[in-house]
Amino acid sequence: MQNAIELNKQIRIKDIAEKAKVSIGTVDRVLHNRGEVAESTKKKILEIIEELNYQPNILASTLASKKSATFATLLPQPPSGEGYWTKPIKGINKRISELPQYGLQIESFTFSQFDSKSFVEEANKILAIKPDGVVLAPFYKKEAMAFIKELEEQNIPFVFIDSEIKNAGQLSYIGQNSYQSGLVSGKLLDLMLPDGNILVIHFAKEMDNQNHLVQREMGIHDWFKQKKDNNHELFTLEIPDTNSDEWMTVVEKNINEKNIKGILVTNSKVFYIGRLIHKLQLNDMKVIGHDLLKENIECLKNDRVQFLICQRPEEQGYSAVNKLFRSIVQKRKIQEESYTPIDIVTKENVDYYKEFK
Repeated sequence: MQNAIELNKQIRIKDIAEKAKVSIGTVDRVLHNRGEVAESTKKKILEIIEELNYQPNILASTLASKKSATFATLLPQPPSGEGYWTKPIKGINKRISELPQYGLQIESFTFSQFDSKSFVEEANKILAIKPDGVVLAPFYKKEAMAFIKELEEQNIPFVFIDSEIKNAGQLSYIGQNSYQSGLVSGKLLDLMLPDGNILVIHFAKEMDNQNHLVQREMGIHDWFKQKKDNNHELFTLEIPDTNSDEWMTVVEKNINEKNIKGILVTNSKVFYIGRLIHKLQLNDMKVIGHDLLKENIECLKNDRVQFLICQRPEEQGYSAVNKLFRSIVQKRKIQEESYTPIDIVTKENVDYYKEFK
């Protein structure tokens, strides 16, 4: 097996040309699909390429061109050093560090999760440097679509991470299927709750513009819509600001007035609900949230949260920049969608997810 691998590495265009009894230039035209080559000759060359398992030396050609690629990332700014959005950055940097011979450059841009204007400002900075590719979290759908239009006009490929806009011209999407994640949350709450209603909480601004959170809410609603014997009513609450404790009063009022027995928090801020449950001693409340932040794990281990849906953010960052590398540098065809697993994490298995903490 080792000899076969070594042989494949030694296959050159010259070897293909000699076997096909044609010139090196003819093989080169077939490989790069340029120039006129007789159909019978082209077919013969392609068969020999497949037979010999020829793999072009991408590294040599890249180094010969003396041109390194620059990728830009546009991600939300983490609110703290332990925040969710620190993790995709770790994955991105890890993949870049594995490819020093290609001279890849990363230009990182971050925007506020509470200000769509900052997204536009950072997007304009990216357009000004004209990168070879972009990793993009389309956090604000309207602003993201305007940015995408500019990227397409400049022929700059882009990969979505964390949330997806369907058929927007992306090279690929890396992340969970947010709608399916909502279905999973619905099933879990359904299994835990013999009766009582459910409160879906978005700790976010401009909800109509945040596609992934909307998709999760749609998923949980559709889970209960399809049940014939459904005895749970769903309510939704948007909390744009947690700087004061007023939001706690609003949530407590909803819990008391609407017979709430279960809560789904659609993003990584479920620890806020964990704190409220501890304060009000709501020990029977069943709660599901997202992401393995330190605060969320603490709530999980203290039984203030029953399940966390893990999105593998570091893996998302790693895969997203790898998609750009394989497509732009290696000229390979890549999958349009790469959904990450929808991991259901409990206090019993959370310690086995150390790589995502």
